[in-house]
Amino acid sequence: MLGPSSISKSSRPSLPRSSSRRPTEAPGRPCQSSSRLPVGSACVSSRRISKYSKPISSASAVQSAATCARKFRKSDRRRRTRTLSAARGREDMEGVGGAEPASGPPSAMAGRHAEDTTPDELLSAVMTAVLQDVKLSPAQLGDICVGNVLQPGAGALMARIAQFLSDIPETVPLSAVNRQCSSGLQAVASIAGGIRNGSYDIGMACGVESMSLADRANPGNVTSRLVEKEKARDCLIPMGITSENVAERFGISREKQDTFALASQQKAARAQSKGCFQAEIVPVTTTVRDDKGTERSVTVVHDEGIRPDTTLEGLAKLKPAFKKGGSTTAGNSSQVSDGAAAILLARRSKAEELGLPILGVLRSYAVVGVPPDIMGIGPAYAIPVALQKAGLTVEDVDIFEINEAFASQVVYCVEKLQLPPEKVNPLGGAVALGHPLGCTGARQVITLLNELKRRGRRAYGVVSMCIGTGMGAAAVFEYPGN
Repeated sequence: MLGPSSISKSSRPSLPRSSSRRPTEAPGRPCQSSSRLPVGSACVSSRRISKYSKPISSASAVQSAATCARKFRKSDRRRRTRTLSAARGREDMEGVGGAEPASGPPSAMAGRHAEDTTPDELLSAVMTAVLQDVKLSPAQLGDICVGNVLQPGAGALMARIAQFLSDIPETVPLSAVNRQCSSGLQAVASIAGGIRNGSYDIGMACGVESMSLADRANPGNVTSRLVEKEKARDCLIPMGITSENVAERFGISREKQDTFALASQQKAARAQSKGCFQAEIVPVTTTVRDDKGTERSVTVVHDEGIRPDTTLEGLAKLKPAFKKGGSTTAGNSSQVSDGAAAILLARRSKAEELGLPILGVLRSYAVVGVPPDIMGIGPAYAIPVALQKAGLTVEDVDIFEINEAFASQVVYCVEKLQLPPEKVNPLGGAVALGHPLGCTGARQVITLLNELKRRGRRAYGVVSMCIGTGMGAAAVFEYPGN
């Protein structure tokens, strides 16, 4: 179990908390920069790349009589829009220090950019930016961990290539991790754990996903023993069907889902217009190729999945994407996206030695298991565990960053935990910003810490997400105040 960590400043006044519920901070381990880190390490710097966003397409399941294994056809690869986003953010955890987030424009829509930009290029952009932000020599890194879902081998080969593209020497080791939608947050936890156990003083946690260039179909070669184990079979249920299961089982209406999706778009549009994402985004230049094969260079500076003109009436006209008569649509689901994020973590003493400002503390981290067929309920069970570990309650938290895989599951979690709606995803979520699987966990931490910094007062924030095959993850962060 990780210990408390501290988070560096972000720009936002946060509500004061009662001292009786505040956990005591472990000595000598503050976080230096806004980024995502597990307890016991501090983020030095963090960046994310803007995402290529695409509307959801349905996947169909066909069960084989011979093997009783479900095989899935490849998802329709046509997309109306693609968004490439690059972001920078920083957060710090106990024992690790980080620097202030670098300034930069938010991500922008990039046409067909996603298909023309490889994941190693996306990852290299944020790796480079996060080191430049704090003027840290790459040779000082003790380890790198990259979260990825769709690349072969969790993207280990691709990630090592990105490391060298970023001029990080071969003497710095690297690993890749895949915990589905929480892979980015798991990378943070892995690096923080290494710092806490004394393996190194500074590490980098990353998340990356190119959903444009990866096969999202479920594997077909699975054991015939699936017929014997219902839970094993349920791991192959399409994610959209798990959303339908949550909606049906817990009475989450289409109207509730569309209303939540509309709010996500509106909050994200408002945040973007106010420049709230600028501190966490680093521009990315990519080559765009049109249908005629003509190429041109484009610099992406804004998240383009945001649709300010979204209306409830428009959402209501969309057809169910996964099930006839269902309620899950392209409009109330997360956008298929490409993106990357990087977070620098350091031991508190090392951060202080290097003169890095402390951005925050990671107070706790938890992962729990839930039924695979309703995997979206994961945050409702992970958040209470993380809060209990941190010695906090829902009332002590200012912001809940819950990944919007589907509106159905977030609505359920908000109602189950009785969370104040105004505290949930105040800058919008994956419905508007996109959900590049391996990147999302890191992106959420970056967004949370930057928002807490803008608020300016001591406050707590929670990052959480559901996880395919039936899990939920959550982490509690503390912003110490300006």
